Parts: sequence; C-alpha cells; structure tokens
Amino acid sequence: MKFISCLALLVCTVTTSVVYGASSNDALQLAKQLYDRPDGKDRASFGYMVLTEAGHKPRVRALYSYGKDKSYYDIWSLIRFTSPKDIEGTGLLTRDEKNTDSQQWVFLPALKRVRKIASSRKGGRFVGSDLFYEDLQNRIYTKDNHKILGKEVINKLPTIILESIPKNARDSVYSKRLSWIHRPSLTALRIDYYQGGSQPIKRLIVNKLAKKQGYWTIMESVVKDLKSGHSTMMRIKNIAYDQNLPDSLFTTQTLEDPAKEVAFRPSSITKK
Repeated sequence: MKFISCLALLVCTVTTSVVYGASSNDALQLAKQLYDRPDGKDRASFGYMVLTEAGHKPRVRALYSYGKDKSYYDIWSLIRFTSPKDIEGTGLLTRDEKNTDSQQWVFLPALKRVRKIASSRKGGRFVGSDLFYEDLQNRIYTKDNHKILGKEVINKLPTIILESIPKNARDSVYSKRLSWIHRPSLTALRIDYYQGGSQPIKRLIVNKLAKKQGYWTIMESVVKDLKSGHSTMMRIKNIAYDQNLPDSLFTTQTLEDPAKEVAFRPSSITKK
C-alpha cells in the first residue's frame, strides 16, 4: 500500500468566511455524508497510543484495533493493548446497535474478568487517556441537531465548520461539538468538544491523513485536554481493510481471551 496523500495539519494562520444561505438541511446532509464516509466493511490496525503530560516522560502503549459494520446502524469494535506490561491484555469491546444504547465491556487482566461499562460512565477516561468511553462509540448523526457555521481555510486546506448539539442533553457527555470537515476526504480534521460554557474542554487534531486500499485513513491524531494540557496521540502503523473479520471476534468471549483474537492481527511492520 502506498501513501497517495500525507497531510501535516497544523491549526494556525487561518482565514474565515461565513456561509450565507446554508440551511439546516445542508447541515444534516453534511453530517450524513460524514457518517457515510467509506471505511470498508471491516478494518484491523496496529498502532500506538502516546500519553503526554508536562513534567513526565511520554507513556507509549501498543495496541490492535478492529472494527466491523454489521449494518448501517450496527457498528462493532474491539481494542486490545499488547504493551507495556502494566496494560498488556487489557481490552475494550463496543457494540453500537440500532435499537439499544451503545454497550461496552472492558477486560482487565489483573481482575481476570470482563466488566460491563455503565452508561453513566461514558464520560469516564479510557485507560487514563484523554478519550472518553463515549468517544469510542459510534454516534449516529440523527441524534444531533446540526448547523453550518462557516468555512475556514487551515494551512491552505478548505474546511466547513459544522456545529452538532445533542437533541437529548442526557444522551451525550458533550453539550456541543464543532467539527472542521475537509469535504474531499469527508474527514473532520479538527473537533472541539464542549461541556457547557463558551470554551471547549478538549480538542482533536488530525496530523496525518492517507489513502489505504482506496480509503481515506487517519494515520495520526491528537486529543488534548485544554485545561490540563495532557494529550493523547493515536498513531496507526499498519491497517488492513475488508478482511472478512468474523462476528465471533466481537464477543465478550474473545475480549476475555486474547488468544482468540491473535489470528486476525495485522502485521506490526509498516507496509509502504
């Protein structure tokens, strides 16, 4: 696989223009296009999570991640850490389904058991990172009211700013999200997350974007806590799409037993 495009995206030196005449239907259609963004029937990747905090050495964690689209609404995912020792074997299973709330289970090797994550904890930090459990769920665009706020050019890249506010305030830990969407790739290059107030609590920035097997893929992104300065970088080293991953991979049985998942791991060696 070859890089078709690699974007080093730095949020600075921007110009802004207001979108006149943009309707709520335009905003809804943009949100739908973002949700419908092609990313294969399934995907498996190897990469790293890097936690950075002022005054401390970066903490680097290796992990495998899997995803499968069972239907338009039913999206399943599995994350498994493989190093360092203090987190090796830890996993998270997420099943988003049309007629139920997102369901999540975590496996902690030290406890040797699977524990279901209560919906009241979706604002909890996943393994001490800047990612909330909700961030690892698949949120259908119809749960929010959308509005186009304007256009912004970031480092010569055109984006459309989309505001998304939950229809039901209790349905999300966020009161609002602003997404800077790069329409050619249908990728949110920046997302600001709010929990009330006029200022965001954290920000996601895409640092690197590439085409893999014909799919636009976020190869590196950073989520930063805007109050503490703590940040979490996610970096993909290798990814494979459309591998016909079995349904059995996305079960609590596999979550509890890493040996059942090993056969589906992509190489940890970066493919050019």
